[in-house]
Amino acid sequence: GPTGRHDRPAARPFLLARSWLLRLLGPLKVTMAEAYTESGEGSFDHGIFDQLLRQHVSAPGFVDYEELAADAHILGTYLESIAGVDFAALARDEKLALLINTYNAATLQLVLDHLPLTSIKNIPTRDRWKARRWNIGGTVFSLEEIENNELRSKFIDPRIHFAINCASLGCPKLRCAAFTGPDIHAELDAHTHDVHGDPRWARVIGRRMELTKIYRWYEGDFVQAAGSVSGWAADYVPDAPEPASIGWLPYGWALNAARLPVGPARRSGS
Repeated sequence: GPTGRHDRPAARPFLLARSWLLRLLGPLKVTMAEAYTESGEGSFDHGIFDQLLRQHVSAPGFVDYEELAADAHILGTYLESIAGVDFAALARDEKLALLINTYNAATLQLVLDHLPLTSIKNIPTRDRWKARRWNIGGTVFSLEEIENNELRSKFIDPRIHFAINCASLGCPKLRCAAFTGPDIHAELDAHTHDVHGDPRWARVIGRRMELTKIYRWYEGDFVQAAGSVSGWAADYVPDAPEPASIGWLPYGWALNAARLPVGPARRSGS
């Protein structure tokens, strides 16, 4: 999910050069590391979130936000249960599944809080990716912090980029089921293969791979894991040429909604 990737405030004149450099360099660069070496015995039940996803997210990754809004209390119950989790007691894979699911559930809640929307970027900057409001085991994070500080910095696994979803059409699609600790590796691998099999995010033209800009923005993560973007992508892009030149697919910020608002915008909650 691209939290904080392009969420740059309007620069003052004397900060224009710095702002341009930030846009050029992209999101926060991290050194990936495995922070959780202990096995841990704790687990967490994502059943109610799994039910919501299966009911309101289609296989191509489109969300019926209007129908989901009717079940907002269930989503709220799930997020409340995450606030009460004993995070330290969870096994490593349980931690990974919980963080990914929390990011996705929080993003869904964020969209519901601001309906009707045509893009997550319609939400005011202060309320979006940098807003600290998501409680995990008693510690409150922003979406940006979950992505960069808790996921990218503490797990060596770029498949995370294809599992977290920013509610936009350009973002790798939301999985229509929750991730689970016991099966997280198989689930991440299957979902990453699924994303790369869709021309919205990866396609091959001759000896050229055209890829989602996730690879461009987070190049350092893929280089750390596999030595190069093309080397990492080749494991997931069907019939990937090797060596390959790389191109970038357009990234759309329209909401990943099954139904977009029509007619005059309604007030939130009306």
